[in-house]
Amino acid sequence: MKKRLISSYDEINDTFVGKIDGEDGFCADFDISNGIFLGVNKNNCPNSIYVNNASSVLNISKQTLENSNVKINIRCDSDCLYFTMFIENFHVCSLRCKNIFEIPLVNFEMDSNY
Repeated sequence: MKKRLISSYDEINDTFVGKIDGEDGFCADFDISNGIFLGVNKNNCPNSIYVNNASSVLNISKQTLENSNVKINIRCDSDCLYFTMFIENFHVCSLRCKNIFEIPLVNFEMDSNY
């Protein structure tokens, strides 16, 4: 399943934010890896991403983070959450963590060009 991603990058504060278009608010924020926060809605489904100190956390230049062509893949099973991020088709990061957040089985892509 694909969902439209709205993302922005604040170079002064080095903050990356992305959210699913049409989703309002969030119920919880989970630190899924080293400063990458995943917001979930009332059904515990991911609906936003927040990265403070984004250039150092993602090990990527601020100039690259300013690009609006962003794709984020999120997949969850009963054991793990898998997160992958691309900017302008450049692989920025992949991570896997235990699904201790009670996120249901999901498999979708947030795409700024959808």
